[in-house]
Amino acid sequence: MYSEKVMDHFKNPRNMGEIENASGVGTVGNAKCGDIMRMFLDIDDNGVIQDVKFKTFGCGAAVATSSMATELVKGKTIKEALEVTNKAVMEALDGLPPVKVHCSLLAEEAIHAALWDYAEKNGIKIEGLEKPKSDISEEEEEEDY
Repeated sequence: MYSEKVMDHFKNPRNMGEIENASGVGTVGNAKCGDIMRMFLDIDDNGVIQDVKFKTFGCGAAVATSSMATELVKGKTIKEALEVTNKAVMEALDGLPPVKVHCSLLAEEAIHAALWDYAEKNGIKIEGLEKPKSDISEEEEEEDY
């Protein structure tokens, strides 16, 4: 069963769309379930995320986790955005069913992928950021939980 917050973010997603000339764009997916998430970041000269948008192809939980992830990083510094974990996304949504945990992992990886793209475009290294995986498989998910 989904929480009211999950249903609200699914029915009324925040920050859906794309940013033209985004500072960073990250795309991740899960080949087994077919979810694909793309995150767009607009980062200012001070390293603050001024705007964030997403496009997600997937289930209701994938849309809801994308929406919540954008809410959690908007207005944050790069370092603060890097600290947004899948657990933080799930907690902000008042939980997810166990079979939908991978959606929150996609949201975390989409943020990291967009930050990685930003770093590559600007020739910088973001401390603590590792090259993201483009495909989040179920095996990795099970190792984490």
